[in-house]
Amino acid sequence: MSRILIVPAAGLGTRLKTSVPKALVTVDGRPMLDHLATLYEPFVAYTVVVAHPSFAPLIEQWADEAGYAEVVQQREPTGMLDAILLAASAVERLRPESIWITWCDQVGVLPATVQRLADATSVGLPPALAFPTVRQAEPYIHFARDTHERIVNVLHRREGDAMPAEGESDMGLFALSREAFDQDLQTYARDVMPGRGTGERNFLPFIPWLAGRKPVVTFPCTDPMEALGINTPEDLQQVEAWLRSRR
Repeated sequence: MSRILIVPAAGLGTRLKTSVPKALVTVDGRPMLDHLATLYEPFVAYTVVVAHPSFAPLIEQWADEAGYAEVVQQREPTGMLDAILLAASAVERLRPESIWITWCDQVGVLPATVQRLADATSVGLPPALAFPTVRQAEPYIHFARDTHERIVNVLHRREGDAMPAEGESDMGLFALSREAFDQDLQTYARDVMPGRGTGERNFLPFIPWLAGRKPVVTFPCTDPMEALGINTPEDLQQVEAWLRSRR
């Protein structure tokens, strides 16, 4: 199997003020997970959705209907890093060459961007990690680079970091090599400390750690809307308008 997709989706969607789990919130007429299925089905052979136990049966029903997905449960909200690691048994069983990761609320990523990620990890020796980034004002996330363009730090507004007026953000979409998932991510996870603002073990600080050890490749995109995750009703309205404008 060449690729699988991990979708951390344990969020309750409290700020969206809905009666369903965040991953099943309707966006432009379809649940978030349906948008992701349409976007990634041409590229991945299998999907692992990480869900909170309180709504796991609903996600499992969706997975059964999708036919190529399974659900694992994250019982405590300890962070995205731990959510991703919960898919380790599926990775061991399926033995994919590449492990893709996307947050459940990143439904505005364009198919062309996903194709570029596939291309970046399909030619020659794949990098340990590849992902798209975009420049934007008032970023939620910012990757700091050294004079050689290597990522050396990640700033996170939610952790209380001082953010630049303009920064380089991710799009909640990443492609890890099998070795990086099996070895590097596991090594990093053994010693990582929770974020000082969230108290969570997050995935993004792994990126500068990995970049100091192995090849990490990024490629630029131009529209910040691709990077907008849906956390509030206002975000939802923006993404719906964006999706309608693309039709």
